[in-house]
Amino acid sequence: MTEVRLLGICGSLRQASHNMTLLKTAQQLLPQGVRLEIADLTEVPFFNADLTTKPAAVVALLAAMEQADGFIFACPEYNYSIAPALKNALDWASREPDNRLLVGKAAAIMGAGGGMGTSRAQYHLRQVGVYLDLHFVNKPEVFVNAFSGVFAADGALQDEKIRGTIAAQLVALQALVLRCKK
Repeated sequence: MTEVRLLGICGSLRQASHNMTLLKTAQQLLPQGVRLEIADLTEVPFFNADLTTKPAAVVALLAAMEQADGFIFACPEYNYSIAPALKNALDWASREPDNRLLVGKAAAIMGAGGGMGTSRAQYHLRQVGVYLDLHFVNKPEVFVNAFSGVFAADGALQDEKIRGTIAAQLVALQALVLRCKK
């Protein structure tokens, strides 16, 4: 079986981010033959077409995106939409010639936030992904209410049902990546 290389991109820059915890949990639940690297967006500046050279953090992000067969986006919700750090990473990638870092690649979305668990932001991200020609896993969806006791005091995800949904999403993403690579 072909190894699947995934890149996790978290839209939250907070050190104690529940969304980053979801990505780290995904690393623990990977199906056989799947590897997940998590990108670091902390030093990635806002996209600016006036820059004549790409900053080192952008070069590193784009290289990781190029190596990835697919993506997992940990999507926080800010004001009913996508967090700026996540949108910015996609903006940088989309400016590469022919959108080559994103076009035709598989992706999954997960998110932890208030009441509806980032559902509005996730649907907005899907809209952006249509333009970028990303192919999203449709089911299962991972919407986590971060304030419902699913995270332990130390920040770890302690809800087995959500862990199971993440594991199922990873299996679906692996299958979609393999279909997209054909």
